[in-house]
This record gives sequence, C-alpha cells and structure tokens, in this order.
Amino acid sequence: MADEGKPTVQDYMTRDVVTVSPDDTVHDVAEWIAESDEHSGFPVCEGRHVEGFVSARDLLLCGDEEPIFRVMSTDLLVAHPEMKLDDAARVILRSGIQRLPVVDDAGNLVGIISNADVVRSQIERATPGKVDKLLRTLESIHGIDATEERREVTLAALTPTQGKVYADELEGRRYELERGLAEPLVVIDNSGDLLLADGHHRVKAASRLGIEEMDAYVIVIDEPVELGMAKTAANEELETIDDIAAVDYAHHPLVETTHRLQE
Repeated sequence: MADEGKPTVQDYMTRDVVTVSPDDTVHDVAEWIAESDEHSGFPVCEGRHVEGFVSARDLLLCGDEEPIFRVMSTDLLVAHPEMKLDDAARVILRSGIQRLPVVDDAGNLVGIISNADVVRSQIERATPGKVDKLLRTLESIHGIDATEERREVTLAALTPTQGKVYADELEGRRYELERGLAEPLVVIDNSGDLLLADGHHRVKAASRLGIEEMDAYVIVIDEPVELGMAKTAANEELETIDDIAAVDYAHHPLVETTHRLQE
C-alpha cells in the first residue's frame, strides 16, 4: 500500500506503547497520569486489541472506582502502519489530537505517532526537494535559467492554478496556520506574474482567516515564458483565491475508527 521511497507511519512510530486495561480504575489511571511527565492519556487495550483511549479529561468528575471502559472514548481515529507519514501528519493536525494509535489489520496496537514536531519536520524537508524538482523541470522544458528564493508573498497577488480544494483538508490547514505549523507555499514568479504551484488548501484557509501574506519558496523566471499551468488557470477562469472551490472529500482509506474496526 505504501508508495516506494515514501516514509510511512511504521518508519517513525513509537513501538513500545504504554497501555491500560478496560478494567483499570479511574483512580489508578489518574495516578499514572499524575506521575508521568510524558503521558496525558493512554490507549485502552484488551490484550493488544485497541478498545479505546482515555485522557485526563475523560477522568474528570468520575468516581475513583469507576472502570475505565465506562469513561474511555471508543470512537477514536487510528492509523495503519503502511500509511504515508505525510498523510498521518495531516490527520493529526486536522483533528487536533496529540497522538494517533497505530493498529494492524486485526485492530491490534503496533505503535503510536505522537510527535507533531517530527511529523512537521518531515513535511518541511520534503518541500525544498519538491521545489528543486519543479525548477529543473521548468528549465528543461522551456530552455531557461531559473533561480529559487524564499520570501513573503501577498495572497491577493497570486493566480491559482487549481480550481478546487477539499473541505476537510481546509480544517487541517486552518489548524496548522493558527499554530504556526503550515509549510511554505510554492510559487512561480513568471516575470512578475505570481502563479501558485503548490499550497492551494493553505491559501484558501489563510484567506478565510484574514491572512494577507504567507511564506513561500519562489521560483523566479526573469524572461516570461508560456507555462502550461498559466493556460490551465486561464481556461478555468482562475484569477484570485476566491475562484478556488471547496468540495467534499472522502476520508483517507488508511484512517479508521475503533468503532468501525469493532463492527
């Protein structure tokens, strides 16, 4: 299922996961959380099978002897170990959760992805490579010399080259932007005309938040050339961010919920 060469969840997940039992009490789990510097909650497992997740919030106002299976969350997101790491990062950011349990096809816990900083660094490290590949492609196709620079761009000056974005992705991008986690845009400066090559979800979410400028990797072409993506924008009558439509999107096929796994 995983793309060749792409890092997957199983490459970066923590395999040694601390869990609790459905029959443990609120008192016991509250003590473990209070004594821990790392954990604010635990996967709840029967053997290795994931039954739910319990957080400190779930324990509030509950009796000390209440069993965990009565207070735990049972409909939580879990990922498959072969899911691409970039996709898992977006699920974590989109949902606002701190950790994503990783389960195999049988619903057994095999790890957990919980470090959003590591996931974010993987996304950002991929971006310069993506920019360099695009730059070399433009040079090869059009026989030109191009340069790359990092700068702030005004969103109102951008011409989109993609006519639609997905509604659930916008929630993830909004979360990233509000917490300063968004990766840079990729923009082509075609002799003054700014074409948005990558980052349509980010600019749409930013526009809704009232953000006027964003960080970007900019490929600069001094002499204007006729670019295919500019033709696409013209054919689809894309002139501003407002012209990008938001549509519904099916959930990622390797994201499940414990509720569906139990069914």
